Amino acid sequence: MFTKTTYSEDLAANYTMLAKQLDALLTGEKNPIANLSNASALLNQFFNQINWVGFYLMEDGELVLGPFQGLPACVRIPVGKGVCGTVAKTQETAIVPDVHAFPGHIACDAASQSEIVVPIIKDETLVGVLDIDSPIKNRFSEQDAIGLEQFVEVLTKHLTSQLY
Repeated sequence: MFTKTTYSEDLAANYTMLAKQLDALLTGEKNPIANLSNASALLNQFFNQINWVGFYLMEDGELVLGPFQGLPACVRIPVGKGVCGTVAKTQETAIVPDVHAFPGHIACDAASQSEIVVPIIKDETLVGVLDIDSPIKNRFSEQDAIGLEQFVEVLTKHLTSQLY
């Protein structure tokens, strides 16, 4: 049902379809871990040239590893540290073309070369971040940021207060 072959060359249209797929996939399910797990699986299937996709969730003032697809990852990230912690602090999407040039980058997977991180905010509260890594530099574009922000907007409508 969710195969890459169903996507077109139009990246904006693909992200619109992806958001609709996410909405359909999560409708009726209230468990946040199940919804985040399916969201990470959907993104993993959607993207090419990535090596990790998943969520870090706010817990007791720090980011804690949530559902993901990829190799084992860092479990806890302080707010303000690394790309994910910086996004948690600024609450703004970050595109990092070369993670090795990012001051204080936390290397959970040595293969990662570029990264995009999107904050997840519900009811004016930071719930966590969506993190996607790629083994190639300059993998993510401004269009990816816009599309992933749209994806997160759909996701937040399905997240319950159990997470925040």
